[in-house]
Amino acid sequence: MPDKFTATWVSHSSINDFLQCPRAYYLKNIYKDPSTGHKVTLASPSLSLGQAIHSVLEFLSTLPKDRRFETPLPVRFDEEWEKVSGKKGGFFDKDSEYKYKNRGVEMLRKVFKNPGPIANLSVKMNAELPQYYLSEEQNIMLCGRIDWLEYMAETDSVHIIDFKTGKKKEDNESLQLPIYYLLVHNCQKRKVTKASYWYLETDNNLTEVALPDLEEAHKKVLAIAEKIKLAKQLNKFSCPHDGCFACKPFEKILKGEAEKVGVGQYGRDIYALKTDEEQRDSVIL
Repeated sequence: MPDKFTATWVSHSSINDFLQCPRAYYLKNIYKDPSTGHKVTLASPSLSLGQAIHSVLEFLSTLPKDRRFETPLPVRFDEEWEKVSGKKGGFFDKDSEYKYKNRGVEMLRKVFKNPGPIANLSVKMNAELPQYYLSEEQNIMLCGRIDWLEYMAETDSVHIIDFKTGKKKEDNESLQLPIYYLLVHNCQKRKVTKASYWYLETDNNLTEVALPDLEEAHKKVLAIAEKIKLAKQLNKFSCPHDGCFACKPFEKILKGEAEKVGVGQYGRDIYALKTDEEQRDSVIL
């Protein structure tokens, strides 16, 4: 009988970490600071913006559709922004933080004026963290949170929607949609008939994408999960480039070059590092 407590757990974010760099995967998902016993995370302006936006929209998904817009979204956004303001969000100066916060306000104003599927009936999965056995035989669990499930009444089905707060379009080879499709298919009873990305900063409307083949999605995700499990068994997490964009910032935490700015909601020690992203946005001309 498989045991969830000893299982290898994978998600879209951890799989993406591993594909970028096994060393980055280790530092983000396994390593614990010996002095605190906590895992570590690195705050960044773009991640903080995404966190605040997603928190606002996730809260809406818990409300009946006729109550979702009783409070203007930018007002609720102010409350969420307080959680990532300053260095705990990776901001080293007020000008840079203002630019990011203003981007978030504009995104939510757009949603408030043109809510699209957000104003429709939705499906909220009961589990706080949807999960299922990707492979009982190998004791591998797949988990993840879905941004939004629109209820399609005419077919009693669901529409997977993923909110994007960055400017980059999702790559066609991304495993995000296959992973979300697998989770929704296996963690609730309704059929998935549609999937879309919503690029909140650039688009008023959703970008629909073709649903992947479930069997092929399972094979692809399981193949990578098996590699992660083997790497954990061998304790082998080397960077293929002897230091890359994904692992170098986290290596700086280990070297004492990043500033500890707090502890996150999941008990992770939060560090801040003035990155190129922050430096570019803080130049005043």
